[in-house]
Amino acid sequence: MAAITDLGNLTIIADSFYIPKKKQGFPSAGEDAHFFSQSAQVIGVADGVGGCSKSGIDSGEYARELMKNAEHYVRDCRPADVDPKKVLGKAYTNTAAKGSSTACIISLAGNLLTAANVGDSGFMVVRGGKIFYRSPVQQYGFNWPYQLKKAAKNRGMEQAAELAVEVRSGDVVIAGTDGLFDNMFAGEIERIVMEYCLGTYGKLPPSEILAMAALGKSLDKTTVSPFELAARKARKKHSGGKYDDITVVVAYVVPADSSYDEGDDDDNFIVELLRKFFCLQT
Repeated sequence: MAAITDLGNLTIIADSFYIPKKKQGFPSAGEDAHFFSQSAQVIGVADGVGGCSKSGIDSGEYARELMKNAEHYVRDCRPADVDPKKVLGKAYTNTAAKGSSTACIISLAGNLLTAANVGDSGFMVVRGGKIFYRSPVQQYGFNWPYQLKKAAKNRGMEQAAELAVEVRSGDVVIAGTDGLFDNMFAGEIERIVMEYCLGTYGKLPPSEILAMAALGKSLDKTTVSPFELAARKARKKHSGGKYDDITVVVAYVVPADSSYDEGDDDDNFIVELLRKFFCLQT
C-alpha cells in the first residue's frame, strides 16, 4: 500500500511486504505484525517472540493486537501530535493477548523522525546510497531481545528507547523485524538499493525486493549472515541465515508538494517516484 500525506515541508510514501514463517501447529499468519498510518505518518512493526510457542502460545496474536491498538490510537492524530513512546505505551496497556513481542513505532513530522523501540526490530535511514543511521538493538544476550509482555518481572515501557534523527528529502527509511536485519548486512541492503535504481528489479516494489533477498539468505546454510556472526561472537553454533518471519516497510521522504492521482497503481507510483528522487541522490 502506498500513500502521500502533507507534513508541511516533507512527506513520506511507503510500501510494505511480509513473509510469514511456516510453523507447524500454528496459524499461517506468522508472528510479525505491522502498519502504516497515512494520516498520522506513523509506521509500526512488531515481532512476536517465538519462544512462547513452547508453551503453546501464539505470540503472533500478541504482536497483531499490539499493532492494531497502536494504529487505532493514532487514527485521529496529526503528525505533529504523535509521541511514539506514548503510542506504544497505550497499545501495550490495552493489549490483552498472551505472549510477548518486540516493537518499534516510527513517526515523521516536519523533518524530524522520532521512534520508540523495544528489542531487535528497528529501522535504518539510507542517504546517498549509504546507511546514514541505524537504530540500536536492545537485547539481554544473543537472540534474547528486550520484549513487551504482561508479566510481573517485565519492565514494560521503561525499557523503550526513544530515538530521533533529522531527515531530508531523498532519504529512505527502511523499517523491519529481525527477519530482515539478522539476514542482511548493511552493505547488501545498500547494494540492492543501488541495483534498484538501475532498474535491475523491474517494477517490483522495494520492500518486496528486500524481503525476498532476506528470505533467500535465511534458507541458505552456506551463506554468512549477521546472525551467524552474532552467534559466533556469543560462542554459539549456527551456520548460514536465520529462518524467521520477515517484515519490511520502505518509507521514502519527499517534498510535501509531491502528489499523485489516487487512481494510479500504487506499486508503479512508488517505483517511479523512488527512482525519480532517490536515484538522483546516489
